Amino acid sequence: MNREKTIKIVRDAYGKIAVGQKGCGCGTCGPDAREFAKSVGYSEEELKAIPDDANLGLSCGNPVALSNLREGEVVLDLGSGAGFDCFLAASKVGPKGRIIGIDMTPEMIAKARENARVNNIRNIEFRLGEIEHLPLEDNSVDVVISNCVINLSADKPQVFREICRVLRPGGRIAISDMALLKKLPDEILKSVEAYIGCVAGALLVDEYRKIVEASGLKNVRLTGKGMSSCIAPDTNDPVGRALLDSLKSGESVQDYVVSIYVEGHK
Repeated sequence: MNREKTIKIVRDAYGKIAVGQKGCGCGTCGPDAREFAKSVGYSEEELKAIPDDANLGLSCGNPVALSNLREGEVVLDLGSGAGFDCFLAASKVGPKGRIIGIDMTPEMIAKARENARVNNIRNIEFRLGEIEHLPLEDNSVDVVISNCVINLSADKPQVFREICRVLRPGGRIAISDMALLKKLPDEILKSVEAYIGCVAGALLVDEYRKIVEASGLKNVRLTGKGMSSCIAPDTNDPVGRALLDSLKSGESVQDYVVSIYVEGHK
């Protein structure tokens, strides 16, 4: 898919999620968003700090737990959706800190802003924009987080160049994403549903690392989280079934797809 087509497909799909659909439609996220969030690393205490309407079941890890946020920091969330990680981060940086959520889907931005208004959370702002072209000044944030979003970008090297640009010297990243241990079968790579479901757009782990390092970030660390419910396909779902059907004899999904944490500093 070319860049313009990819952007339109992702924007349309996640716009629908914002106005009612739970999960990305890949069949792996599960119907119970709260239980799904627990399965990928969120505690019950953390979930109590997040408005229920902000949890759309779209995570593949808990980047806020990885980020070691401190009071007063400025945090940028790439692909902030309905504000799930933003609200959790807001409770950690305190009133002197600030959270900026970026999303390219107008419906997500509207939902996130309403969640902030209803819950009277004042140290957050949500901006409409693409993660490849961030609407922020150079050297303006302390921490960049993201949760299962960068795999959806049509230009991942540009995303990390932008991350490096907006981070202050000494700033850090804490990203949860999907990656590949080996190339997926062609039928999955060509699947629009698998792309929306955070599988077909994922990079090989080594390629991911090279892109992050090439952006200028230092001390880059990728940690595989292994098999989890977010990559355990539902055989009743078209994407999950197609992925399983495409595997060679003796192979399993965890031979291909892994949830990772990405860390680094400017």
